[in-house]
Amino acid sequence: MTFTDLGLAEPILRALTEERYTEPTPIQAAAVPVVLTGRDLIGIAQTGTGKTAAFALPILNRLAASEGRPAPKSCRVLVLSPTRELSAQILEAFRTYGRHLRRSATLAIGGVPMGKQIRALAGGVDILVATPGRLMDLLKNRAVTLDWVEVLVLDEADRMLDMGFINDIRKIVARLPKERQTLFFSATMPPEIASLAGEMLRNPARVSVTPPASTVEKVEQRAIHVGRAGKPGLLAELLGETGVERAIVFTRTKHGADRVVRGLEDAGIAADAIHGNKSQGQRERALAGFRSGKVRTLVATDIAARGIDVDGISHVINYDLPNIPESYVHRIGRTARAGATGVAISFCSPDEVPFLRAIERAIRQQIPATAATGSVAPAAGAPIPTDAERPERQGRRRRRGGGGEGRQGQGEPRQSRQSHDRQADGRNGQDRPAQGRPGKRRPASGKQGQNRPAPARHHSGDDIGAVGFLGKTRRQQAATAV
Repeated sequence: MTFTDLGLAEPILRALTEERYTEPTPIQAAAVPVVLTGRDLIGIAQTGTGKTAAFALPILNRLAASEGRPAPKSCRVLVLSPTRELSAQILEAFRTYGRHLRRSATLAIGGVPMGKQIRALAGGVDILVATPGRLMDLLKNRAVTLDWVEVLVLDEADRMLDMGFINDIRKIVARLPKERQTLFFSATMPPEIASLAGEMLRNPARVSVTPPASTVEKVEQRAIHVGRAGKPGLLAELLGETGVERAIVFTRTKHGADRVVRGLEDAGIAADAIHGNKSQGQRERALAGFRSGKVRTLVATDIAARGIDVDGISHVINYDLPNIPESYVHRIGRTARAGATGVAISFCSPDEVPFLRAIERAIRQQIPATAATGSVAPAAGAPIPTDAERPERQGRRRRRGGGGEGRQGQGEPRQSRQSHDRQADGRNGQDRPAQGRPGKRRPASGKQGQNRPAPARHHSGDDIGAVGFLGKTRRQQAATAV
């Protein structure tokens, strides 16, 4: 099958030819014909399978066949995504495939002043790509109305759940016309997401090209058991090896990402970080340097696991194992894209062994593991010590006045450093995914559930290029006019 067989408009086919795209991916071949009929759709596909084009191409085809301009402060197509980076990439896809169509599009995400976005929406746009938090802000300021939305796209729905966006999404959907087409895409389908889909869609078609939580087949996966103190040296050693052309290093926290960057710079390795505490300008510059090859190593939190689409990423290194198994799938999906191969290496300290086992259960395969030379990882066959059994942790608790012994869950691994970073991250909760942990939650003293963190409210948004015709930003149009 080719894109010509899908029945797309000639301007769209011309843009695809210019991008040297000839054959649709499985999700595109299955979803595009359904979306062209106007039917609601649930698409289950892991990251890197081409699902952005699976909804962008038929939406552009719909817009190409219609006349008229959008009403002031309105949009005809609303695309919701969880992160700034992913939103920017979705907008870029619409502009790439629709470069020969005179249809307007803009971006509404957090991290930048809202005034520019309000001005961009004043005259109305055909396509609005937004994050839920910033869209809610625009709605409260009456800068946009959703009364004329014809198509709603919810991309990376399971990530929305992780980031605490579900309540905002329900409020947004309540403002939409009941007569609309809804396209629902997710890499996994947990019960909460299935329930949300049931509320939003009417008699949807279902397209699934990969089983839930599956990993990219062309990624070579391995784990290295290493003590926490040995991770910085091991990372520098790996990045210095031949064959590591471009690498993403994932940490569990924002402050951890900054520490890794400083350690790499001390080792003479150029690196940059991207996470929720960075300004939008800093994040864009870091991604630009990574794409251009000026910086070959990007250190990121899970905010970037589904928001970085850069060709030629040869290695993904999990400096910290994720405590949510599905996040592992999305992390390693940054490599082996577009038919290429890639390598995913995970560092596993003794306290992270439960995370590794949970990941292996989720992906239904065992990850080959070795021990780092000279590491403090336990010898083969030795039991993994819990925090309560580590003398240095016991001494630390005594010095802090006790209170850590004899409590429920003492035999479980306690992520004290992880907890500290979660508290630090909580001060600036933008783009921070909800944190999980293995084992049972312990109620705070006297009040059950008091220590459970509330879902982070994220205002993710930016407006790179403001609003303009697809293929041209306002700046380019002004330059042309001059």
